[in-house]
Amino acid sequence: MIGISIAHRNELIALARASPGEVCGLLLGSGERIAAIMPCANVADDPATRFELDPRALIAAHRAARGGGPQVIGHYHSHPSGRAEPSMRDAADAAPDGSIWIIVAGDEVTAWRAVAAGAMHGRFAAVTLATLGCEGGGQSPQGGHPATSSR
Repeated sequence: MIGISIAHRNELIALARASPGEVCGLLLGSGERIAAIMPCANVADDPATRFELDPRALIAAHRAARGGGPQVIGHYHSHPSGRAEPSMRDAADAAPDGSIWIIVAGDEVTAWRAVAAGAMHGRFAAVTLATLGCEGGGQSPQGGHPATSSR
């Protein structure tokens, strides 16, 4: 299970809606909790149908992590005219390193782990994405508990 705040989930949906092409960025956090999202430029040759993270942003995020900043635990991207699941192209591009892939399509946000023999295209395993946030009892997005889950 991966935890994400309501605010971050809504931000991912808003970023995806704001662009006709695929949007992408990094997921920062520790363990099984996304603490921040970092939008990055999509430098792919055809950003309408694929994504490639700006390598400068990726290098900067890893340098910041080595300096004590939040760890890069994965990345996100959108499928503007597709489904919220990895494509065959995603599988071909993914290293089986255990990183988290979040995919956004419309209002659907799903999480996947890149693994050596995943059920999806031989590369991805579905991961429960627990939306953390306010749910009675004074819980907050920063210290909340699962409010809803999808995949």
